[in-house]
Amino acid sequence: MTAIADLPPGFLMIAGSLLLPSLGRRMQAWAVLMLSAASLVVFVLTPVGNYGNMTLFGADLNLVRIDSISRPFGIVFHLAAIISAIYALHVRDTRQHVAGVLYAGAAIAAACSGDLLTLFVFWELTAISSVFLVWASDSERSYHAGMRYLIIQVTSGVLLLSGAIVQYVETGSLTFASMVGPDDSLTLAGKLILVAFGIKCAFPLLHNWLQDAYPKATVTGTVFLSAFTTKLAVYSLIRGFAGFEPLIWVGCTMTLFPIVFAVIENDLRRVLAYSLNNQLGFMVVGIGIGTELAINGTVAHAFCHIIYKSLLFMSMGAVLYRVGTIKATELGGLHKSMPWTTTFCLIGAGAISGFPLLSGFVSKSMIISAAAEQHMLGVWIVLLIASAGVMEHSGIKIPFFAFFAHDSGKRVPEAPRNMLVAMALASAGCIVLGIAYPLLYALLPHSLEYRPYTTTHVVTQLQLLMFACLAFVFLMKTGWYPAEQRATILDTDWFYRVAIPRVVSKLRSGIITIDHAVRNACLKGIGRMLVSAGNLFSQTGLLGRTWSTNSMAFWASALLAASLVIYYL
Repeated sequence: MTAIADLPPGFLMIAGSLLLPSLGRRMQAWAVLMLSAASLVVFVLTPVGNYGNMTLFGADLNLVRIDSISRPFGIVFHLAAIISAIYALHVRDTRQHVAGVLYAGAAIAAACSGDLLTLFVFWELTAISSVFLVWASDSERSYHAGMRYLIIQVTSGVLLLSGAIVQYVETGSLTFASMVGPDDSLTLAGKLILVAFGIKCAFPLLHNWLQDAYPKATVTGTVFLSAFTTKLAVYSLIRGFAGFEPLIWVGCTMTLFPIVFAVIENDLRRVLAYSLNNQLGFMVVGIGIGTELAINGTVAHAFCHIIYKSLLFMSMGAVLYRVGTIKATELGGLHKSMPWTTTFCLIGAGAISGFPLLSGFVSKSMIISAAAEQHMLGVWIVLLIASAGVMEHSGIKIPFFAFFAHDSGKRVPEAPRNMLVAMALASAGCIVLGIAYPLLYALLPHSLEYRPYTTTHVVTQLQLLMFACLAFVFLMKTGWYPAEQRATILDTDWFYRVAIPRVVSKLRSGIITIDHAVRNACLKGIGRMLVSAGNLFSQTGLLGRTWSTNSMAFWASALLAASLVIYYL
């Protein structure tokens, strides 16, 4: 067992991905499922500890670190891989199967890395493997979105490597531990690594890759994407920046700004991408608070979020798979032909909204309670407002416009059986974690007694949810709710996708104009010089006419005399 433990968790999935192309396409899907399940068994049986210690070029590396923080992430990453594999059993695309299991394995290995160099290797492997889930859509839009996604993710990796190098030069160590100094000070290495983590966690202004790429990935690819990249960043922030107070306000911003975009967005998978931003904000706030309760809440919320967000993406993926569109303006009435998908979507919507007896309630309330314990009234109010916003765009908008609202007249078959099984498992997870929450709390880093089902918590949450529901009904009845429109919502990515290319294009036009003017001026000048040279050697020119013998003798004597004078001076 020790020899196996020395290998990074997820190595079985990474190695197995290389063998998948040799299997038949039907067997590939089942192989991904079996690899994920086998890797989970190995991971659960591996005791807590450090494994795979080695020295490389004088640097001490720790390939595997399984502790109270990495274990819950490793478990839920494996569960997400298994559910995603079941959801993709009908797929006959080698690219998606190889990319999916490689991506999941790399994320698991990264979450159990004990040093920055090992983290970097698997950090970049997640970026490179996951982009193929976007490209597998085989459209021009997905190709360009994938390229933008890859550039941003690789940039994150470059910053991480730069920070690791700076830390090694300054301290002689690559250990991945807390980087926060006294009074929230950060070294240069810490700043570089924080930006690297922030890109992957979709911090404000660094977030657009998420809404750009995820909705353009394949139906099954989006489920994989929703589970790993951003939660790996959350894990890394917990490990390196817990208690870094500026993260509180970064997280508060993340919880609020996506609400407006999600409410007016027409693409329902893009709505879920904005919702993902919102939920990440809760986790970042918890990391910034940094208390034991806050860190427990962050880990619990990441665990639950992976499951219910996967469920919501699976339900919307099933709609896209059957109907061929995920635009709210083109959907509605699907509860008649897709009742099971509708039911599972409602469970996911309830979980993300924080309904009691569902997983979101027992995890999100820990972060909100942690803010209250620290007397952070402003943060507490922001989180309550953000919770109501989640109810509006994910708890109500997603199921309402997809399955209810107006009847679009579309009558399609129910989702494939394997999709329904995957959604049923995720739904069961939402319910079990919400009711048997001690099972979840037992996995958390700190041993604390926390009771989510107090009268105050339950009543406050139900009041908040009721208010959000009444607000939605009122806005719909009065016509004040933003109408769904076939339009592109402009976000901050407009600057680097539209504004900057336009400026560069105009500058390019100006540079080309100046270049042409300079070239023409040079050519004209050279032309005049050639004409002048031609005139100089022409029959009437100074150097072209016939000179007399006396003149030639005079000039030869003059040159000789001048040379002698210069020589003897």
